[in-house]
Amino acid sequence: MNEYYGSIIMENKVICEICPRRCQGERTLSAPPGAGGGVCRMGLLPVLARAAAHFGEEPCISGTRGSGAVFFSGCPLGCVYCQNDVISRGCFGETVSIARLREIFLELAAAGVHNINLVTPTHFAAAINEALAEPLPLPVVYNTSGYERVETLKMLAGKIQIYLPDFKYATPELALRYSRAGNYPEAAEQAVLEMFRQVGPYQMGEDGLLKSGVLIRHLVLPGNLANTKRVIDWVCAHFQPGEVLFSLMGQYTPCANLAGCPELRRPLTSEEYAAAEEYLWASGWEDGYVQDLSSACADFIPAFDLTGVLPKG
Repeated sequence: MNEYYGSIIMENKVICEICPRRCQGERTLSAPPGAGGGVCRMGLLPVLARAAAHFGEEPCISGTRGSGAVFFSGCPLGCVYCQNDVISRGCFGETVSIARLREIFLELAAAGVHNINLVTPTHFAAAINEALAEPLPLPVVYNTSGYERVETLKMLAGKIQIYLPDFKYATPELALRYSRAGNYPEAAEQAVLEMFRQVGPYQMGEDGLLKSGVLIRHLVLPGNLANTKRVIDWVCAHFQPGEVLFSLMGQYTPCANLAGCPELRRPLTSEEYAAAEEYLWASGWEDGYVQDLSSACADFIPAFDLTGVLPKG
């Protein structure tokens, strides 16, 4: 494989290894959404479902004017509980050129957002790399499941100012059950360390907005408090105060087909989240965020209606 594709517009097809699955699926420029090769079922050109100001991120990302969220369709991970199922597995979206992708970034910047937020970007990292050939006037946020290859992240070094990775699972067993990715913990650990190597300790502006750094997210899952504790332990063991931010999320909403995982067919209880929060405080960790459980609601899922994707007029 050309590492990674060189200029994708010069390639008719590639055998893809861009994510930790290294599935070697054949991806082409012409593949329509959902019909591409590989686990993500996408071609090489970006597929977008929405590009607009978004206020559902942590305060240091959303600020007062919103984060310029660009939602990419498809996903190489495929969690059974995904709230964005209509675009991650349903593959709804519109294919755009690399030139159009950059136009979208600039349109969002002109609209006054605080940053450009690439949501689920992994499988389109090569196209994103081209679209960011010239620096943008705003920080770029790489908003990812955490399931990344270090080699892919190295390709993006210097083009991403803020890394926003999930750290979903601390054990292969849980990762295999919920995301069919037993190598997730190892991949996420190495990815987060590479992200930190690139951008260093987090930097906040006087306005309270994150200018650069790593913000690790962890979604507490029903009945899986032990997993949360192990994730917190890993973060505390690998980072010192002032190095990374940690966001303990309680917004789990059972809205996908969970017939095979009955333990996830209920919301997180206040007692479960309180126990996770207590463990976080007991660990001595102070840099980051906890969440109000009122956010555990499908109303917070954005409308995937191609807003901002197609050129005006």
